[in-house]
Amino acid sequence: MGFDDPVPVDEEVEDSIAVDTARVQSSAATRNSSKSDLMVVLIAAVIFLGCAFSPPHLMDAVDAVQAQIARNMLQSGDWVTARLNGIAYLEKSPLNYWLIAASFSLFGVHDWAGRLPLVLMVVCLCWVTARFGRWAFGSDAGFYSGLVLSTCIGLFLFTRILIPDATLTLTLTMAMWFFLRTLDPGERNTRLWAMLFAVFVGVGFLLKGLIAIVFPAGAAFVYMAVTRQLFSAEAWRRLRPFWGAGIVIVITAPWVILATLRNPPIFDFTFRSVPGQYHGFFWFYFMNEHVLRFLNLRYPRDYNTVPRFLFWTLHLVWLMPWSFYFPAAARLSYTAVDRAGRTRLLALCWAGFVMAFFSFSTTQEYYSLPIYPALALLVGSAMSAEHVWIKRGTRAWGILLLLAALVIGIILWKVRTLPAPGDISAALNQHPELYTLSLGHMGDLTLPSFAYLRLPLFIAGVAVLMGAIGIARCWPNQRRCFFVMAAAMILFFHAARLAMIVFDPYLGSKPLADALTNAPPGKLIEADAYYAFSSILFYTNRQALLWNGRKDNLEYGSYAPGAAQVFIGDSDLQALWRSADRYYLLANHEDLPRIHQLIGASTVQVVAASGGKYLLTNRRS
Repeated sequence: MGFDDPVPVDEEVEDSIAVDTARVQSSAATRNSSKSDLMVVLIAAVIFLGCAFSPPHLMDAVDAVQAQIARNMLQSGDWVTARLNGIAYLEKSPLNYWLIAASFSLFGVHDWAGRLPLVLMVVCLCWVTARFGRWAFGSDAGFYSGLVLSTCIGLFLFTRILIPDATLTLTLTMAMWFFLRTLDPGERNTRLWAMLFAVFVGVGFLLKGLIAIVFPAGAAFVYMAVTRQLFSAEAWRRLRPFWGAGIVIVITAPWVILATLRNPPIFDFTFRSVPGQYHGFFWFYFMNEHVLRFLNLRYPRDYNTVPRFLFWTLHLVWLMPWSFYFPAAARLSYTAVDRAGRTRLLALCWAGFVMAFFSFSTTQEYYSLPIYPALALLVGSAMSAEHVWIKRGTRAWGILLLLAALVIGIILWKVRTLPAPGDISAALNQHPELYTLSLGHMGDLTLPSFAYLRLPLFIAGVAVLMGAIGIARCWPNQRRCFFVMAAAMILFFHAARLAMIVFDPYLGSKPLADALTNAPPGKLIEADAYYAFSSILFYTNRQALLWNGRKDNLEYGSYAPGAAQVFIGDSDLQALWRSADRYYLLANHEDLPRIHQLIGASTVQVVAASGGKYLLTNRRS
């Protein structure tokens, strides 16, 4: 036997070597996947936890309202009927309040404790999206999917306030993943996945109502129709729809039944929404808040709608910087011949159904947040494929970053000598007709207002310039470019957080809350609806009389039997202000002329002012 002749190896030894090699390879892949998952969690935690534990404070409007409702639940022990300022607040599902109240119970009533459940849900959403992508496409695509979601502009923007949409997105993502696993030919334990699909549908209902059922059911229906499984007995056997419906009912029915019984009339199907009428919880929650709102017939109409064209095309902004890879995602295979193809097809059905649904309804900018994981999965799988359109997208993003750096530099140059007295409210133009949109305050910006934003603007400029330089230096290694883009977004989000701190006196009222806490005892009146100064009422835990504030979200509950008598008119304000008792009045700058005319300028003392808002009193200290 020569040195070059093959040495015979026993077949058992050969099999053992093969098994050991496979085990080593599998272990290495598992370690790499675990590191990728951990990296996604760390990136999401750096972005979102930093915002939870640092200023800005809770904003007026929805932000502080959600936190105060949760606090009221915790203090009253009534976990069924949400209440605000002594009025039943019947339009929302309760799970978001329960999560915030549980956080308050554990950590005390703080603004960061109110934000903590949402932040944890967002971090979990990024991790689940990464795991979903790894299951469907492999380790690299899973990591990229989580990276896309955690560092896109939209997720950061629309998790600044305490709304349940991001948590709903988590339940929808879990439901879609378990739906696909239920039908996957390679999965054995379909009973478990079908059960979990139903569980997350039911949990979603407790977050956002019927759309949490409509979205996964609609997306699943479209997917099964496209893949010709709609009439497949085997597919329905796997899904166990009646069993699943029972799980959804068990999860949702207790709260619905209790809320209906405690807020009669029990059943009312009036198809007309007008002021001054009270029909109980069932009618308001199901008919008014779901059906009539979808048809834009709901009263009160305290909401606005984004034009359809913008609602669709703004996703190029919400998914930045990764939306530049949409052309690459469009060139992938969507044929349901393997797990990757089935997942892409489901993601397309998922996103398409949600967007089609809202195209026939009223819309806010953040309503499409539930499709972000679907788009992240598509983009993440395209990024791992190293398509030519990925390189083109990276190059386009690098050019845009250079242009953004140039624009930021020009703005900084123009405002270099502008004064910045007081707070930023002095340099803004108010457009209240836009405030029913989530980003309505963006229209308030003026060039002089950027003088107050020099530091965050400078940091944003550094982020985009470093991103452009980093892409140029790392080219053509796309993986390194992806990390550069993610790092640039993390720094950019930090700049955005600093900008939010500058806007804090304008969007919230914490300084006035501190002034009220330190002022002599007195009764509180608020000009306008509760939302206008909601952060003061949260930080001071006060109930207020609402002057001409019987509108918007508290109007319907104000007609319920036993509702607190907290609404006053002009004559009431005059009588209270002239009484011997001390009263405090919260008002905006534009309200002052009318207040002076109604009750006399000489009787009005300014306790504190911040962000164009005032705390007034009828008695000198």
